[in-house]
Amino acid sequence: MASLSRLFLLLFLFLVHLRRCTVDAVYIAYNTSAGIVEGKLNVHLVPHTHDDVGWLKTVDQYYVGSNNSIQGACVQNILDSMVQALMEDKNRKFIYVEQAFFQRWWRQQSNAVNDLVRRFVKSGQLEFINGGMCMHDEATVHYIDMMDQTTLGHRFLKVEFEIVPKIGWQIDPFGHSAVQAYLLSAEVGFDALYFSRIDYQDLTKRKDTKTLEVIWRGSKSLSSSSDVFTGIFPKDYEPPPGDFYFEVDDTSPVVQDDPLLFDYNVQERVNDFVAAAVSQANITRSNHIMFTMGTDFRYQYAKSWFRQLDKFIHYVNLDGRVNTFYSTPSIYTKAKHASNESWPLKTDDFFPYADGLNRYWTGYFTSRPALKGYIRVLSGYYLAARQLELLTSSRNKKGPTTDSLGDALALTQHHDAVTGTEKQHVANDYAKRLAIGYTEAERLVGKSLSYLAESAFGSGLSNTSTKFEQCLLINVTYCPSSELHLSSGKRLVVLVYNSLGWNREDVIRIPVASELVLVQDHEGTEIESQIIPIANASLDLRRTYVKAYTGNSPSMEPKFWLAFSVSVPPFGFSTYFITPTKEKGSKAIISDSYVPQENGISTIREVGSGNLRLKFDTEKGISYHYSNRRTSVNSSIEQSYLYYKGFDGSKTDTQSSGAYVFRPNGTVSVAPEIKTPLAVYKGPILDEVHFKITPWIQQIVRAYKKKEHVEVEYIIRDFRSDWELKVHEPVAGNYYPLNLGMFIKDKSTELSLLVDRAIGGSSILDGQVELMLHRRLLHDDGKGVDESLNETVCVNDKCDGLIVQGKFYLSVDPLGEGARWRRTTGQEIYSPLLLAFSEEEIGTKWTDKHITTLSLTGNSYKLPDNVALITLQSLEDGSVLLRLAHLYEVGEDKNLSVMASVNLKKLFKGNKIRGIKETSLTANQGRAEMEKNRLKWRIEGSDGLEDPVRGRPVDSSELVVELAPMEIRTFLLLFDSVSYDF
Repeated sequence: MASLSRLFLLLFLFLVHLRRCTVDAVYIAYNTSAGIVEGKLNVHLVPHTHDDVGWLKTVDQYYVGSNNSIQGACVQNILDSMVQALMEDKNRKFIYVEQAFFQRWWRQQSNAVNDLVRRFVKSGQLEFINGGMCMHDEATVHYIDMMDQTTLGHRFLKVEFEIVPKIGWQIDPFGHSAVQAYLLSAEVGFDALYFSRIDYQDLTKRKDTKTLEVIWRGSKSLSSSSDVFTGIFPKDYEPPPGDFYFEVDDTSPVVQDDPLLFDYNVQERVNDFVAAAVSQANITRSNHIMFTMGTDFRYQYAKSWFRQLDKFIHYVNLDGRVNTFYSTPSIYTKAKHASNESWPLKTDDFFPYADGLNRYWTGYFTSRPALKGYIRVLSGYYLAARQLELLTSSRNKKGPTTDSLGDALALTQHHDAVTGTEKQHVANDYAKRLAIGYTEAERLVGKSLSYLAESAFGSGLSNTSTKFEQCLLINVTYCPSSELHLSSGKRLVVLVYNSLGWNREDVIRIPVASELVLVQDHEGTEIESQIIPIANASLDLRRTYVKAYTGNSPSMEPKFWLAFSVSVPPFGFSTYFITPTKEKGSKAIISDSYVPQENGISTIREVGSGNLRLKFDTEKGISYHYSNRRTSVNSSIEQSYLYYKGFDGSKTDTQSSGAYVFRPNGTVSVAPEIKTPLAVYKGPILDEVHFKITPWIQQIVRAYKKKEHVEVEYIIRDFRSDWELKVHEPVAGNYYPLNLGMFIKDKSTELSLLVDRAIGGSSILDGQVELMLHRRLLHDDGKGVDESLNETVCVNDKCDGLIVQGKFYLSVDPLGEGARWRRTTGQEIYSPLLLAFSEEEIGTKWTDKHITTLSLTGNSYKLPDNVALITLQSLEDGSVLLRLAHLYEVGEDKNLSVMASVNLKKLFKGNKIRGIKETSLTANQGRAEMEKNRLKWRIEGSDGLEDPVRGRPVDSSELVVELAPMEIRTFLLLFDSVSYDF
């Protein structure tokens, strides 16, 4: 009976307690209206998602949420959910980055949703950060591509929202370049740049010294005007330590604040938050810290995040030890600026990047070299195509445009695209998009060149009669136009377009089936040409890859390269004619050929008929004496091939070499099977020396009569046989990304190498340079892609390792004189001559209906040797985007590192410029406005800002643009129309 009484008593007490709790457990209106509180530690909560525009899935799969067996991610859900969450509370904030996704979503929305999002943007609830189409890489991208993809995004945001992004947000690229700091941050008008990936040893030191936030001065030439406040996150770009992940399937403890339910934990979670805040404050200057609340593809159900963040803001502020609130990087940056702190100065790159012992992320500098080469080729093509689109007013008429190619190139600048760190099916998707974009741009270029050639005779863009074709696969010796058009009764017309601002003297080579040809220039005068046999390795490459790309095997095969010199005016073209003959033309020279004798002794050891001479040492393989009669430089060059075995992990150290990480496990030197050249060809235009190092490595060394550098073409098949900085990987830890090239110097000379695509390079030993040309790995490196880098090409169900053909260029110059060659030749490598082919009946006269040479400047003006025109593009609103770049650093060249000037009246001869406005780099705001609004920062140990040298404002009547060393100036121009002055 006593027990029963106790039971009734307990039941009664429970009911009383339940009634009391029922009264207490009412609706809670969370107070999320907090802002900065002076005198307290302020924790800025920044809700964000990081959305790769391709990585494990393709960009469209990520957007629509398909192929979720690989990764559960749907960007549509993120953006839809974000809108609903922001509607529920005006204090909530969200930032978004990748415009490639946002623009897909934006065009699918109703007018009502669009208006709602515009209100979010205007009120500051939604802020666009970075603003480019993607979060581009910083190691393997060309700076022009970085500008182009960012401009695409920025101009969209300007048109749709009338906003200008103010913050750089490069949170995931694998190391960071000073080019990003000065060019894609300061010159864009950003007030700050934030990222997370720096070397783990550097990160530790910066935490200890409170130097995670610095002023980054990325350009010595532009000095303090290139400064940007830069913040490095103490722990990647995710929430702080302490379990703060709140996607619906995350395991972090939520804030359980209902006392009627089990596991009530408000104070416990507040304590976790305060502990994380204090810990971060101890390694940060001022009383402001940022919590990055999100990570990859988060907020797919945004309410699950915002519900928890609302509670943290409410309860942490009630606790009172720290202050927290919804924020954005812009708000955080202004708070840091207002703190009036002085910040340390940073001037160099954050490369290479390692996230731990033996984990140097330097392999991606070369991974997927074929894709890297494809992107680089189409980047230069895009530059030329946009010029032609403007100069023929194609954008104002129906027909093909460059837009598709521009969009595809923008996507491939993503830090998991051009880097080669994506899954194979995603790499295929990028290549497909590039091919589609090129196909449309190729049609535009063909129509434009036809119009320009005929326009002096009254043809319009829509009624031209000439059909020009191009040969994208000429690198694998495939050009149907030159192979098939030299049939009976017809001759080949070759139109050569020059997208550079100076007259171009160069040599072009096209494959032909017969040596019985003659070449004439634009005046009809026969010019010197040279016939060179096509190497067997090149023909083998052609057979495989033409079938792989086109699905067909050509019915005939060319036998020779036809080489001849061309001269092309700036921003213009010249026309050349190739006619079949019954007998060899009087100036068509068949190369003298030399092959090793049976005893292996070569009958010739010296090549080069101009200033450059190469004398080969046949006892040492690829070894030669380099001499230049003009500069009196003499140098010995030894070249060798080797490969690194990739570390495949072990029980004690699982870090393998992979798409990201370069971790060698020994070096294997590739000994030439034949030390003497396979063949030597000499002629009046160039000499070639062919080497077969192994069955899977072949090389051609070229010396041109009118050039003073060596051109090396290689064919490599994928092959495998059965701070105080402590560098634990002396090779991998000393690799750096090469976009243009590299050079080394001693007391008297400079040796320079230029490359045709982004690759990795190093100088491990004094007097030695090293280029990584190809990679093939059989193990994944554990960095997320979950796939080995093992590229193959399949033809007729037979798959072999990917073959890469490429070039590098070598020059030895007197000390201090190599920069001119590097800068000029580098421009010519990036912007090669564009070749277009047509045909005409022999006996007709091309000049009856066509002009044969033309220049935008009328042949009377060219750009200075230290200036390049890097953008000339017509925009949708009728304006013209113009960018001019000074190519030299301060002190780089004694004659060319000086102020330069460009006369726009002479550049656009015959075209009246009726309006000019200088803008930021991405053309989304006036230059003066940008400079006025940018925050100025205090630097430790500096009394004030230096006075950088820059070109003066442009007088609208004189129209002369001045450029100081390394300066890029951007303008919007208005013309009545732009055309050539015939």
